[in-house]
Amino acid sequence: MAVTQIRPDLDVMKRVNRQFVTGVTVVTAMDDGIPRGLAVNAFASISLDPPTVMVAVQHTSSTHDCLFRADHLAINILSTDQLDVVNRFAVKSDDKFAGLDWDAGPFGSPLVARSAAVMEVEIRERLQASTHTVFMCRVVHAEVSNRHPMVYSAGKFFDGGTLTDLV
Repeated sequence: MAVTQIRPDLDVMKRVNRQFVTGVTVVTAMDDGIPRGLAVNAFASISLDPPTVMVAVQHTSSTHDCLFRADHLAINILSTDQLDVVNRFAVKSDDKFAGLDWDAGPFGSPLVARSAAVMEVEIRERLQASTHTVFMCRVVHAEVSNRHPMVYSAGKFFDGGTLTDLV
């Protein structure tokens, strides 16, 4: 008996995903002394004890192979002051770090200045998930600022600090 594969319409899936509010991150790593990075909204905290997170990166990204080879990477949770940063890292470019203020974390990964929070992580597993690699990571360094986080929904960026509480 043949198994029928059911797939939702691609346009419906795009509309469904636009209903989900996500944080905005820039994932960075060093590649033979050269900083690399890309904007990623597929980020999640998995566990607090031990501190474990995941990011998913599309195989076709120009940064994918660098991340795949790396032992450590950084997850920069962008603040509302960083529209310039997300616009820089959301497109392909030879040097996204030109003129960007950043420091190396304890394990060398680029930590972007003005971020709401940053963490450096050790990559523990690389899981293949169709068109993406899911990087399962243990947090080895974290810093948080008092800046409001940037959030993304329905194709727009918002101030995560001005969200309204539901009663």
